[in-house]
Amino acid sequence: LETGRERWRFKARAEVKSSPAVAEGRVYVGDEAGVLHAIDAADGREVWSFEAGESIVSSPIPIGNRLFFGSYNGSLYCLNADDGKQLWKYDSEDKLHATPAVADDCVLISGCDARLHVVRAADGVLVRKVELGAPCGSSAAVLDSLAFAGTQGCQILGVNWKTGERAWQFEDTEHALPFLASPSVSGDLVIIGGRDKRIRALDAKTGGVRWTVIAKGRIEGSAVVVGERVFVPGGDGVLLCLDLRTGKETWRYETGSEFGAPPAVAEGRLVVGGLDGVLYCFGRP
Repeated sequence: LETGRERWRFKARAEVKSSPAVAEGRVYVGDEAGVLHAIDAADGREVWSFEAGESIVSSPIPIGNRLFFGSYNGSLYCLNADDGKQLWKYDSEDKLHATPAVADDCVLISGCDARLHVVRAADGVLVRKVELGAPCGSSAAVLDSLAFAGTQGCQILGVNWKTGERAWQFEDTEHALPFLASPSVSGDLVIIGGRDKRIRALDAKTGGVRWTVIAKGRIEGSAVVVGERVFVPGGDGVLLCLDLRTGKETWRYETGSEFGAPPAVAEGRLVVGGLDGVLYCFGRP
């Protein structure tokens, strides 16, 4: 992190589109061959692997000694993080592109079958399905009883995942384009970018627009909120830093290449990769 010097590299069986998760000294990441890899964070050695059979774009979520992720075979998996053994599997009716969320002993994952699936974390038993109205690859963000996601039906939704009721929906009919990015929640705000080149802050309770920022390129990477700052990777190769409360631009950095994923923030540094194969680090010198 200090120098950008490579420590090790690991070759997966196919292209990696899943964002890795790091926990308890291991790196967990899926690949396009449908293999979930557990890698030793110290030396890059593979500890174990699990074969789901179809593409894993869904980023794994480690909770304790359990690991949750979805696959393009339509299944949500729970593995033992220690040895990679399957504890349970829940089958949906279409691809699961999104990353799951865990809340109140339940796992929530949006799917290409236009539903938000709520299953018990303990055993994978279905609690309920919430209709979203359109396929959804956006990972749900959770605030108490509300879950938020953008859909390919050009809507941003707030749904009560405990009752299945829709709390609100946002749709800009003048700029109707799909939402592929996942929302971020901070306080009473839901932050999400769209293919309509707009970054919006919505009221978490009502869906009302608090502020809108127009970018030069479509937004497919998710915004990351750190304190009072919002970092947004743009399709035009511009990394934006915005004020959380007003949306006012604080600074920008232009790379000339699209960003394919959201940034990661740790130890006062922000790290983000571009589709030109360059990894950028921002923060204290």
